[in-house]
Formats: sequence, structure tokens, C-alpha cells
Amino acid sequence: MSARVKVQDKQRFGRLIERSDGRDFPYYNGEPVEVAAWKWGLIVLACIAGFAALIFYPAANDVQALVPRILFPAIPLALFIYFTGSYWTSLFKKLSGMDFLTMAGFAALNLAVSSGVGVIVMSIFGANANTATDSTAAGGPGGIAAFYLGTGIQLFGEEIFTILPFLAIMYLLHTKAGMSRNTAMLVAWFATALWFGAAHLPTYGWNFAQAFLIIGSARLVLTLAYIRTKNILVSTGAHIINDWTIFTFSLVAAAAASAA
Repeated sequence: MSARVKVQDKQRFGRLIERSDGRDFPYYNGEPVEVAAWKWGLIVLACIAGFAALIFYPAANDVQALVPRILFPAIPLALFIYFTGSYWTSLFKKLSGMDFLTMAGFAALNLAVSSGVGVIVMSIFGANANTATDSTAAGGPGGIAAFYLGTGIQLFGEEIFTILPFLAIMYLLHTKAGMSRNTAMLVAWFATALWFGAAHLPTYGWNFAQAFLIIGSARLVLTLAYIRTKNILVSTGAHIINDWTIFTFSLVAAAAASAA
């Protein structure tokens, strides 16, 4: 083991935060490829462009909504692949059995944390409902299938929307500003939680407390799944399990109410 690896190991957080598997975050220290600051800036702008496509593309139903939901991750990921070449795959790792358990564990943790924070925030500031499933049942089986497929793609897009800026911030703070790896990671972790919460302001009627406290705390948990595994597939899986559980509960409750 090289001296450099040993130094990095000493800088890592404890085993409760990061696995002791030798994996490190890609790109922030020029490994496996250097991504210049100006390229990171364009990648973040591409994340915003993908988000704009998701928000502003006209879609009357869940089938039509597949287009913006695909564009959401495709736009920033395409530019990221262009800048990193074959090294773009460092975002992804082969999934193990433990990774699937980690997905489920972080999904359960996220539900618990967001529910607990939600109770407190709603009691003080109130909250607006997420209307994502309001018209889904009306689309029939095809519409419901398109909804789950589309939201699965969108949730992957939300991970791209978060993890690429996370790595960009780590790179700028560690490589350019000389900040330690762990401090850069902590700043990136909280900064992208705020970034993610801000993106949900329109969804929740510009309720700042709901977006930044409830959604922001949920984002901290989901990003922790990436921090622990260095695998965007794990944070995506946890995100999908979490949101599909909520969506399914809402759909079943709506069906039961209409049948009563």
C-alpha cells in the first residue's frame, strides 16, 4: 500500500460513516481523471438545464412526462461523460448483496428521519402536500406503470443532480482551496442538501421550512448512502425505495377512499 493511500485512509471518517473497503470519492483529487473547475461549472449548469427541462416541459400525463423525466438526468450525464470519457463509470460500482441491504436500510432511515422532522416542521410552519400521485390512478394501469417507470428515472436524475455538484464542491474546496478531504466532504454534503431543498420549493408551494428542513434532512440521509458506498446506484436505490413506498401508500389510500 502506498504512502498516499495510507494518508487517505487516516483522513477517512469512521466505519459508521464510510466503509473500510478502500474506496474513495472519484474526481475530487484528480483521480481517476482531472476535471477542471470550468468543466465542473458547466456540469452544474447542465444539472440546472436538466432540472429546467423537468419543470417546464409540457406534459399532460405520466406517459408524456417520460420525456422530461429522461432529459433530467440525460442532459448533465451526457456532458459529464463528454468531459470524463471512459472514467465516467467511476460514479457507478457493481452492486453486492450488502449494497441491496444498504439501500433498504437507508430508505428506512430516511423515512424515519423525514417523518420525525416533518412532524416538528408541520406543527410549527405547516406543510403542503406533494401532488405527484393526484392524477396517476386516472391513467389506468398504463398510466400507473408509466408513473413508476418515470419516477424511477427522475429519482436517478435527482441523484445525478445532487452527486455531481457534491463532487464538484469537493474538488474546488480540496484541490483548489486546499481544504482537507473530510472538511470538503462535510461542506459539500450540507451545501448540496440546501441545493436539493431549494429545487423542491416549487413542489411544496415555496414553503421554505418544508423544503429546507424536511427535504434537506432527507437529502442528508440519501447522500450519506453515497458517502458510505461511493456508489450512486446505492443512493438511487434507497431513494427509489423511499419514494415508491410513499407513492404506493398514497395510491392505495386514494383507491380505498374512492371505493368507500
